[in-house]
Amino acid sequence: MEHKTLVQNAGKASFGTMLSRIVGYIRDMLVANLFGAGIFADAFYAAFRIPNLFRRIFGEGSFSAAFVPVFSEYLHTKEKNETQKFLNVVFTALALILVVISILGVFFAPALVKIMTWGFNAEQMQLTIELTRLAFPFILFTCLAAFLLAILNTLHSFFLPAFAPSMLSFSEIFYMSAVVPALVSGSQIKGLAMSVIIGGALHFFIQYPKLKNLDWHLKFKLDLKHPGIKKITLLMIPSLIGLSVDQINAFVDTNCASFLSLGSVTSLYYSNRLMQLPLAIFGLAFASVSLPAMSKAHAQKDTVTLKKSLNYSVRFTIFTLVPAASGLMAMGLPIIKILFEHGKFTAAASIMADNALFYYSLGLPAYAVAKIFANAFYSFQDTKTPVKTAIWAMILHVFLCIHLMRPMGVGGLAFATALSSYFNVIVLAMHLRKRIGNLGLKQVMFSSFKSLMASIITAIVAWNVCKASDNLFICVPIAIFCAILAFIASSYILKSEELKTIKSVFSR
Repeated sequence: MEHKTLVQNAGKASFGTMLSRIVGYIRDMLVANLFGAGIFADAFYAAFRIPNLFRRIFGEGSFSAAFVPVFSEYLHTKEKNETQKFLNVVFTALALILVVISILGVFFAPALVKIMTWGFNAEQMQLTIELTRLAFPFILFTCLAAFLLAILNTLHSFFLPAFAPSMLSFSEIFYMSAVVPALVSGSQIKGLAMSVIIGGALHFFIQYPKLKNLDWHLKFKLDLKHPGIKKITLLMIPSLIGLSVDQINAFVDTNCASFLSLGSVTSLYYSNRLMQLPLAIFGLAFASVSLPAMSKAHAQKDTVTLKKSLNYSVRFTIFTLVPAASGLMAMGLPIIKILFEHGKFTAAASIMADNALFYYSLGLPAYAVAKIFANAFYSFQDTKTPVKTAIWAMILHVFLCIHLMRPMGVGGLAFATALSSYFNVIVLAMHLRKRIGNLGLKQVMFSSFKSLMASIITAIVAWNVCKASDNLFICVPIAIFCAILAFIASSYILKSEELKTIKSVFSR
């Protein structure tokens, strides 16, 4: 796949993701305003994290990593009717598994919550259990929606799947705007948990018409002995172990935060959400288009194209995320104050969230590059190697969390995540080089150095413009605009190839 095509597809995914994240931030602002960073918000986000664990297994994570390469192989080597049958049997098996998990999740909610939130007191624990039971069926719809996303991305449809997650935010926004005023305070947070299920259903149904327009459909057809099911299952087994590593990391973060001051779980959530905006718009957008591209190249036995797609995806991701990281580090506190410091969300909570955001931002490029490197292995239908590296990174993460949480608070937990992610990237790169040879890392390093130089200028500009006025609603947008201009100008002077590609795409 040509560089311009990669950038175009990533641009569609980025635009859809950006719109979805904007709606998500409006949702988060309303939650912060209504519930602050206290017992209700901590319980809600802790409860929401539990079904999200299963979403990462049977949604965008382990399942997609195993499904996309197999679907791509069917798409490019099999007849259409055989590929359609493959989609139907996978859809049926996935739906049945999710129904069972939803029922079991509601039943075993008390045990799951106790495992996830050791540091909560009895009142927080009971509320979290109730919210978990209300929100757990969310995974049925959101995982099926992720299944549609994987299909559509493989069929080179990127905008709608990237925008569709905003349905969850729209559902919660409608609830908080139209329903909450009529409820008493004790039941407001429970209604929010129920609105999550409606959002998950909308997330699925908004994508299905696009699938039909592309002349594909989904029907119930049970065939657990289908070779495609067996292949996905075998690929998922090591990937499940790798995903459990991610969840252990999240479990460690939540548990460590529950032992810190009140509001730490919520502050960690909001800082992570802010960091996720550039990560999703730029990093994960390229990850989402690189997996189908590399899977197609591998199915066609075209190693040269695969390596080119990998190299450019990494370079462009670093080109966009290094300045994003520098901007968040320079303007984190003003941005948090604008977005969240309203109602019950206090200035102290903003400072706590900014502390975590600063250290999360340090690892921003590593999070995305690790995903792209892992996708390269997934395209080979090798899900074992990323698992092995993730386990070593997890051990480092746990060690760092335990030793950094007391002296650094929530910032220590975020810093542990960043450091372990860079370790993961380095080890994955070493394994990839052994597998497919030269990755063009010198070219990546040279491009990264240019991005770093331009990003330093970007951070200086952002910092100084932010300090020019006490009115954050004026100075922060101006600072962001000036920082973008500074980065573009610096990249132009440094003759960055990635900037030239962007200019070429916009010209077309």
